[in-house]
Amino acid sequence: MKLPSQAEVALSEFFDGHPVATFAINRHHVITHWNKACEQLLGWTRACMVGTRNQWQPFYAKERPLLSDLIIDGDDNIDHHYPGHSKRSTLIPGAYESEDFFPNIGASGHWLHFTAAPLRDAEGNVVGAIETLRDVTERRVAENALRKAKDGLEHIVEKRTAQLAHANDRLEDDIRQLTELNDLLSTAQQQLVQAEKMASIGQLAAGVAHEINNPIGYIFSNVGTLQNYLEQLFEMLGAYQEAETSIAQPAVTARLRAMRERIDLDFLRQDIPALMRESREGIVRVRHIVEDLKDFSRADASQEWSRANLHLGIDSTLNIVANEVKYRADVVKAYGDIPEIECLPLQINQVVLNLVINAAQAMGPERGTITLRTGMADGQTVRLEVEDTGHGIAPDALSRIFDPFFTTKAVGKGTGLGLSLAYGIVQKHGGRIEVDTELGRGSCFRVLLPVRHTEEQS
Repeated sequence: MKLPSQAEVALSEFFDGHPVATFAINRHHVITHWNKACEQLLGWTRACMVGTRNQWQPFYAKERPLLSDLIIDGDDNIDHHYPGHSKRSTLIPGAYESEDFFPNIGASGHWLHFTAAPLRDAEGNVVGAIETLRDVTERRVAENALRKAKDGLEHIVEKRTAQLAHANDRLEDDIRQLTELNDLLSTAQQQLVQAEKMASIGQLAAGVAHEINNPIGYIFSNVGTLQNYLEQLFEMLGAYQEAETSIAQPAVTARLRAMRERIDLDFLRQDIPALMRESREGIVRVRHIVEDLKDFSRADASQEWSRANLHLGIDSTLNIVANEVKYRADVVKAYGDIPEIECLPLQINQVVLNLVINAAQAMGPERGTITLRTGMADGQTVRLEVEDTGHGIAPDALSRIFDPFFTTKAVGKGTGLGLSLAYGIVQKHGGRIEVDTELGRGSCFRVLLPVRHTEEQS
């Protein structure tokens, strides 16, 4: 029986440790990986699924292809199989996304968002597919709750305004009811902060897997080359062992010299350490990507105010969104001399992520530039600027860009919550956001944050 290689074990451990439900199939549509998050979300164990072609069973009563199956088959008519629910991914060429409700999952059904991407070998041939599943039921429920709360609030305001003209004695009761509704709205918005964060991770998960494939690929290659080197070394050492008793014979001496020259023993001694260093660098890259993604996905509920290095947070966030940005723009970092600031670090990282992704999506057909600039606005305020060379913001939309659910993107391209959540987080920190924009030139979002946190700010 063939034992799995260290790289295969590491890949399996990565699947199991991935917080997003993920499975993979080979080009024969056979399941090769089914992680623990899949087991928890769908209720089907890895033992039941790996090695089978039953990936459809958790979702449908009858057999039908999933997005990953259609990618393996090279079926471009995916809309025929998922009418109105699917679209091409903006993250990876050849990948697709879909979202639908599945009544047979859980007690009352779940809304799931799928992202499927091809897996290719070194020659670019499709050898499998990876598919991630994200439970977006809470987001759907939270969005409906927020809309209902907003509609209810507007209805009560109109009703109470008319009543106040005739009955000022009911003003105190109206204020109490409005306060309760505002608390409900604030609670719903806090739930959406985490929902938006997990939505960002779901969109980036396939891209992260794509990024991890590159270092894993050359680790596999180096290990294979190293194995060949070691076989040659063992052959040489065996020959030396055979020659111990007859080394004085000219024929044996000539044979050993020829073998040493053929395998270039001196070169092997130099190249083997280089291969190991390169493999280690690849493993470190994988670890950094996974650690940054894990930190970013952590919930903010228990986070406390602390002093943080803004530059480290920006670098960590850029590492997460690298796959979203690198095909659209070059990133320029112009860091100034700034002190650590008292903040909620993960929430500030969320602001940076939303602004950078918006900047990347604002690019036209030509590759652009995103500049992240830091410095001091005054002695007590730090300045962070995210500037892009995109298409800019129209004057009639500028006054609404921080409104919840307002977006200038096409349907299905955004929730309209990114800038609204960023605005709320900055206000919570006692700061403000300013915007400079011009159509055809680009936009600059300027975030001003106090160096020290006070109780009044929170």
